[in-house]
Amino acid sequence: RDLSRPMIALYVGGMGAKGRNFYNDLARRYGYEAEAEKIQDLYLAGKKDEAAAAVPAEFAELMNLVGPAGYVKERLQAFKEAGVTTLNVTPVGENPAALVAQVKEWLA
Repeated sequence: RDLSRPMIALYVGGMGAKGRNFYNDLARRYGYEAEAEKIQDLYLAGKKDEAAAAVPAEFAELMNLVGPAGYVKERLQAFKEAGVTTLNVTPVGENPAALVAQVKEWLA
């Protein structure tokens, strides 16, 4: 989760002007209104590290597939059942290609 916080802060805080940021709006719709505002205010003020630190752990977890294999497989199945047809995968580890192959296998 910690690895994803700077990227989440970039999207929620820096991808657009105040009031015109799709990702900030999405975070708000997910129930993180105050957090989205704080992240955006910090990010737009140039305080990127503080913005990343302000990303709640629960929100980072909801936005990522991070954890033991069983948990990731369970979440992938939930996405599939919900009708998700495309995943943006950024594998983190010693062998990124093997991680992508593993995800594809779990989805087959």
